Amino acid sequence: MAETQLPEIASLSFEEALEELEAIVRQLEAGRGRLDDAIGSYERGAALKRHCETKLNEAKAKVEKIAFAADGSLKTEAQNLD
Repeated sequence: MAETQLPEIASLSFEEALEELEAIVRQLEAGRGRLDDAIGSYERGAALKRHCETKLNEAKAKVEKIAFAADGSLKTEAQNLD
């Protein structure tokens, strides 16, 4: 799924994006600031949410590729090709 994000958001780790998103939510819930600023914050928050979801989906796909062999040893998808 291709999505357009601000370049600085695309470079954030999951943890960094989540921390910023939480700060935006706290700010919006407190009702501080001007309406235009709140709209901008909401838009950035939506982009951060998409970024976090993408990072989580990537991590989930990596975890799903991990399998256990009959002897209990850990195998990844690449190792299963042999």
